[in-house]
Amino acid sequence: MGEHSTTKFPQEILDQWAGPGLDLPALFSAGHLGERMSVQVTEAAPERVVGTMPVEGNTQPYGLLHGGASAVLAETLGSVGAMLHGGPTKLAVGVDLNCTHHRGIRSGLVTGVATPVHRGRSTATYEIVITDEQGKRVCTARLTCMLRDVDADAYRA
Repeated sequence: MGEHSTTKFPQEILDQWAGPGLDLPALFSAGHLGERMSVQVTEAAPERVVGTMPVEGNTQPYGLLHGGASAVLAETLGSVGAMLHGGPTKLAVGVDLNCTHHRGIRSGLVTGVATPVHRGRSTATYEIVITDEQGKRVCTARLTCMLRDVDADAYRA
């Protein structure tokens, strides 16, 4: 991901993370795997997380988008939503991910949209719908994250 300025956060989320002295845009990343796969998170809030990923470079031997690549996009987006829901005092840890692959795609950009199914005190579940550039559904995923207590200092490097 690299470029933090490409992610749009609601002001109240930025304020929430700034309270304990954390700069969310500077902290935020799709992680090393997400960066390697060119995942771009463009919008991030507990209610909705949107991101994209190119098909090129993320294919299986037949030239189709790899199902594992869809899973990486889905888990990244759902985890971001769970992290933002939990706030700076919680750590979101994925405990269950399932993906249904609806159609193959060979090129272009896929877009994932994560929306909450459940947002509790100890778990958060998100549905992630991944579509192609024509809006056709490529994959539907569901991610459940456990929300663990963490000291805000854990976010500081």
